[in-house]
This record gives sequence, C-alpha cells and structure tokens, in this order.
Amino acid sequence: MSADDKGETPAVPGEAMQAAASMRRAGFVALIGAPNAGKSTLMNQLVGTKVSIVTHKVQTTRAIIRGIAVHDDAQIVFVDTPGIFRPRRKLDEAMVTTAWGGARDADLVALLIDCERGIGEDVEAILRGLAALPHKAILILNKIDAVPRDSLLALTAKANELAAFDRTFMVSALKGDGCADLMDYLAAAMPQGPFLYPEDDVSDLPMRQLAAEITREKLYLRLHQELPYASHVETESWQETDKGVRIDQAIYVERDSQKKIVIGRKGETIKAISTAARKELADILEKPVHLFLFVKVRENWVNDPERYREMGLEFPR
Repeated sequence: MSADDKGETPAVPGEAMQAAASMRRAGFVALIGAPNAGKSTLMNQLVGTKVSIVTHKVQTTRAIIRGIAVHDDAQIVFVDTPGIFRPRRKLDEAMVTTAWGGARDADLVALLIDCERGIGEDVEAILRGLAALPHKAILILNKIDAVPRDSLLALTAKANELAAFDRTFMVSALKGDGCADLMDYLAAAMPQGPFLYPEDDVSDLPMRQLAAEITREKLYLRLHQELPYASHVETESWQETDKGVRIDQAIYVERDSQKKIVIGRKGETIKAISTAARKELADILEKPVHLFLFVKVRENWVNDPERYREMGLEFPR
C-alpha cells in the first residue's frame, strides 16, 4: 500500500534534505598551548590524516592551519595555532598574535598541556590569558601514558585553579587514546548550522602552501639543531604536465654559512630533503612529482613584510 493509499503525505526529497541539514552542527575549535605541546599531532589524529607538519623543533607551526573533521552530524574545524611563548623577535610576535587571534575567533578553545613538562611559566601565562576570552574552554592533557595517574590528577587540579574549564580530557595524541570521547564532546558542543566546508575536505590549506610546509618539515627533521630557526620555504612555481607535477621551491636562509649547511657536502643534504618531500607529495597528489629546491640567501628576511604575507601572518608594526 502506498503512502497515498494510507492518506499520508509522501516525503519530498528536498524537505528531507533540509530536515537533515537542520540537525547539523559546525564550528571552530582553536588548539592552543606552549610550543611542542602536541597540537599538530593531535589535530592530525582527530582529522584522521596529516594536515599539519610535526617536528621536534619548537615553533614548527607558524601560521594558522585548519583541519576539518566530520563526527556524527557535526563538522569540526580545528585551528592549529602557533605555540604561545614570550616573543623575542618580530616573527615570534607575529606568531603569538596569530595564535591568540585564532583563539578569539573560535567557537571553543582547547588548551593542550604536555603532561611530561607540566605547568611552567609559559603555560601559566596562557592560563591567565584565557580569562580574557569570551567563550568556554576545555583542558586537554596530552601524553598521559608518560606520567603516573597521581601526577595527572594534580596537574588537572592546578590548571583548573588557574582558569575555568568546561571539561578536562586526558589523551595520547600520538596513539589516539582518549580521542573518541573528546570528539563526541566537541561534536555536541558545536553550534547548530550548516557545514562550513565541503563534506570531504580535510583542510583549507592550498596545495602550494602545503607543499612548502612539507618541505620545511623535511628540512627541520634532517637538520634540526644545525639549522637556525630563521629559515623559510616558499613554492614559487607549480606546473601540471602529462608526466606529473613540477614544483619549484625556494628555501630562504639568512647567511651563506646556512646555505652551505642546507646544501651539504656534495649536495647530499639538499638531495635527501628533496627526496623525502617528493615522496610524500607524490603520495598526497597520487601522481609523479618533480621537485626542484633552490637555496637562497636573503639577509634579515624575518623583517620582510612580503615573507609574512606568504606565511599568512600579519607583519608586526
């Protein structure tokens, strides 16, 4: 018997879609914390794929990077912000300003604390800064598998004394422990409304910028302590061909001595960096990648407003 035979009104596909859309939630969650707290690792874990680079070098994340996840009927846009620390240079100042800006613009703020490092002066300063934000915050304790349970409880108590948190979550960003409960909470906490990005998007980062970030990651991983913090990668050219993608990138350093470090003996270092970056980019793009790296000396580039615009940062005045 049909719906008409029963005297019922048949469902209209458009109305059904509107009803489903009205049940949806979407919003922004800012991940803030001290440098190397594990924000990028956590975002990659929650999104389910790599959208932010991860290295042992502090202040790896420089600009705001957004990772997008769909959980239940909610789209959660994670905002990976630069680590918050006491700025010493213009680049530091721009990064810290960007981090707090990302927190103010979000629907919810998540403070990530590395359990092994605890609450030092840098984290205390962030906790005090949270009081100026208008919306609620949650506390996420990371690396819970590295410290005793008693330490976790003491750390939770101290953090909640210094700032007001709606909830506290204990996770291992690397292993994914505790992330399911966190995602359930975040999905329910997002404002009602339509999705902000296409449902299958995982990031809003342009491929040219992501490619530069991947090369910068390989640069840091390869050299780490040898290379000063003041280095930068830009994608200068991107050409699609029938043989794949040709990508030309510039690695900016401040001195000739740094250029020699990046190139390495007989070009071995730059070749290793290029090979590692090319392999990852080929996996992401699912096509052959021909990557060409050029090391350029630009003295005092950290005071060049153009470089800040390329990184998505506002040049400090």
